[in-house]
This record gives sequence, C-alpha cells and structure tokens, in this order.
Amino acid sequence: MELTLYVKFFLGLVAIINPIGLLPVFVSLTSHQTEAERNYTGKVANFAVVVILLVTIIAGQHILNMFSISLSAFRIAGGSLIAIIAMSMLQGKLGEVKRNQEEDRESSAMESVAVVPLALPLMAGPGAISSVIVFAAEHNSVSNIIAMFITVIVFGLVSFALFRMASIIYKILGKTGINVITRLMGLLMLSIGIEVIAAGIKGLFPQLFS
Repeated sequence: MELTLYVKFFLGLVAIINPIGLLPVFVSLTSHQTEAERNYTGKVANFAVVVILLVTIIAGQHILNMFSISLSAFRIAGGSLIAIIAMSMLQGKLGEVKRNQEEDRESSAMESVAVVPLALPLMAGPGAISSVIVFAAEHNSVSNIIAMFITVIVFGLVSFALFRMASIIYKILGKTGINVITRLMGLLMLSIGIEVIAAGIKGLFPQLFS
C-alpha cells in the first residue's frame, strides 16, 4: 500500500467534488439559516457524502457485476463523465450535469438542503461516484479498502472545516477567486478523466497497445 496512491485519491476527490467551488452555493442555500443551523447543515451534508462514498466503495464492484459491465467499459464511461464536468468547471460553472434548473427551483423551496441537493447530487455526484467505483475496483484488497475508507473520512472532515468557514472564505476569495480555483480544479479533473478513459481503452483494446 503506497501513501502517494491515496494522496492522489484524496486530491482526486478534492478536484471532482470541489468543496471550495461549492461554497457560494452552500452560502446561498443556507442564507436563511442561523450560524448554528448552517454549521449543522454542513455537518449533515458532509456526513451524507462520506456515507455515500463508503457505500460506493463496498458496493461499486457488485453493481458492475450485476449488470455485467466490464471495468474497462466503466472507466471509459466514468472518465467521459468526469471530463464533461471538468469542461464545465473550466468555464467557472458547476455544470448542469450536477443540477438543472428544476432542481434549483426545488432546492430554493426546501427547508432542509443538507442531503438534497447539497450532498447529492452537488457533492457526491455522478463524477465522484464513478471515480470511486473505478478506484475501488482497481485496488480491492482489504488493506486498500481500509485506506480508502480513511481517505474518504479525512476528506469529509476537511470539507466540513471549509464549510464552517464558508462565509469568511467567500468574503476573502470573492467570486473571482473561487472561479479561479474552480478552473484549476477543472483542469486537474480533466487530466484525471483523460487518464481514466485511456486506461479503459487500453483495457478494451489491448491488441492496439501490444
């Protein structure tokens, strides 16, 4: 088990979920709440994200087996989805692949926004879930699964800390600063998506690379 492997996994989660880029959305969705309520919402949202990703680690390979989907095919599909989201992030947007206008209208009327739409689909969206399934399928030993669990929990704690400081960070960085960070994360995420697609193509067509 290599530490650098899980540092890469952690940074991949940071790039794909992009908690800093979601701070304006979090502030907007919780604008009607007190500071204590906002902290509670952040805690519930990040707890839900951790639970979703941990379940994905355990069940991901079983889901692929259930539908007879090869890992290589899923790599191409997941990598393409990650790349699409990354292209949207490079434009400084969250992307309609994470939410649409109807979901925006519904979320504005919801009393509790912690689980939906904040945790799902804005944070633990299809890109994050696809990335975790691919990583878990590639590194499925018990020690690796435990290390992935720890990495996801650490990510949840870091993300929660960022959400607790959401108002301060948003005031310091401003919309422009957050857009710059979102674009940088998008570039990193696009690179991850291309790597995943390339690995999938190599797995599906090994004769092309022999």
